[in-house]
Amino acid sequence: MEKLPHEDLIYLADTARVPYGNRAPEEIIEINREILPFLIKEGAKLIVMACGTSSAIAYPVLKDEYPVHIISLIEAGARAAENATRSGRIGLIATAATVNSGAYPQAIKGQVFSAACPLFVPLIEGGFVDSDETRKVAKEYLKPLLKEDIDTLILGCTHYPHLANLIKEIVGNNVTLVDPAEEVVLDIKKMLKKAGTLKAANTPGKCEYFVTGSPLQFVEVGSRLLGRPIPHAKQIALA
Repeated sequence: MEKLPHEDLIYLADTARVPYGNRAPEEIIEINREILPFLIKEGAKLIVMACGTSSAIAYPVLKDEYPVHIISLIEAGARAAENATRSGRIGLIATAATVNSGAYPQAIKGQVFSAACPLFVPLIEGGFVDSDETRKVAKEYLKPLLKEDIDTLILGCTHYPHLANLIKEIVGNNVTLVDPAEEVVLDIKKMLKKAGTLKAANTPGKCEYFVTGSPLQFVEVGSRLLGRPIPHAKQIALA
């Protein structure tokens, strides 16, 4: 929305089944096998697998199964972390599934120290972005990574950037935070330009929101996290 405001967005929130972080890899792959055809049917010219867990587990399996180009968060996050680190000691906070997949250590040249943070997603969605409870939990999660003297920290779940200010307080100015989504948007722009499908700057983009759970809950939580009103979300059933 910020970097490519003229592009039309189709946003599918699988609210009936999140979080994915504690699901088995086979489940995560099958869930994505339901989501991807829906987005293609809705006319997507390019798909961002905008979930760290799906990117780590489903992307390697499904990336070549569909006629539309799919982008993972892992490659972009790994590249951004490699560019940011000075010492080669990189921290990763993510879901248990992403950590267990080993996707980031495999993609990064350097040492990666990982911590699963299962409580972050419910705390963020519950509105406790800057609470004492969240701060206490974050300190516990980050303590072992800071002991490893990291100088870069990957926010390996797309919820975690909402905690960036709080995390920065804890890790200090000597640790660079990496949000893979920022790098992904740069990749999207390059790909669309190369394909000749980047929309003209004189046409404002529109955004359609689809959910598998409660539209009302999504609109409430989504508007708060997005920082702008989401006027409407349509509930769908995935086959």
